[in-house]
Amino acid sequence: MSLNFPLILVIAVGVTGFLALLDVVYFAPRRRAAIAQYEKEAVALNSEVRERLEKEPLLIEYGKSFFPVLAVVFVLRSFIVEPFQIPSGSMIPTLQVGDFILVNKFAYGIRLPVIDQKIIEINDPKRGDVMGFKYPEDTRINYITPVVGLPGDEVTYTPDKRILVNGKAIDERFLGEEPGSLGSAGLFTETLGEEKHYIRKEARRRVEPSRQWFVPAGHYFMMGDNRDNSKDSRYWDDPSIPFELQGMVPDEYIVGKAFAIWLSWADPKFGMLPSFSRVGLIH
Repeated sequence: MSLNFPLILVIAVGVTGFLALLDVVYFAPRRRAAIAQYEKEAVALNSEVRERLEKEPLLIEYGKSFFPVLAVVFVLRSFIVEPFQIPSGSMIPTLQVGDFILVNKFAYGIRLPVIDQKIIEINDPKRGDVMGFKYPEDTRINYITPVVGLPGDEVTYTPDKRILVNGKAIDERFLGEEPGSLGSAGLFTETLGEEKHYIRKEARRRVEPSRQWFVPAGHYFMMGDNRDNSKDSRYWDDPSIPFELQGMVPDEYIVGKAFAIWLSWADPKFGMLPSFSRVGLIH
């Protein structure tokens, strides 16, 4: 069962905020009034009695303590930055299984949490951006790949694993065999828009035949860097949506722009311990 963390966070902030407000408008005035009455009537003041009168109800105490922390987490995660974990190898060699990354939540506009309704327009995704989005086949899962096709683009994937956008081949340079692959996989640099990044291709796999997609308005075509081991826009198939939208990521599924690795369990030298060897900006 997948938990809806944004919804849980909203409920937690709402409940603790309500308890804090309830103390301000109801319980705190009653405590002050009780203390004032005690001080007025008591012949000799007793510190233990005063402490008992000042003591907040346990539920109120917890609510007031947790509310500021939860409110800060809510603002940071909902509007500024969200942590993602890389669960699969679809982004090798750029991102490894076990990498923890940060996603800029306001790069493409401000959205209301839970319902993901955009309320402020900022920028649109650009070709080559490494974008976080809800996985179209299961929106409870967060997914990350580069943007290949923008609204209005025609994307072609050829049998020799080349990408053409609007009939023009994306620039690609062969770097050499992937270390340890014994020639079965090669590493390349690929230039998408203004972004140059690494991709991986397996020599023994072929794509047949050439395939084409037209990216409709308000949608994006995504493709992982581990080109032969990525379930991306080329393979998503949802029978509940129209044929022309198959494989596309709609704007409302966008979470933000991935920009940095902040922690990793992907470095084998550290075994089961996290490392910071891969910390840095995502290119």
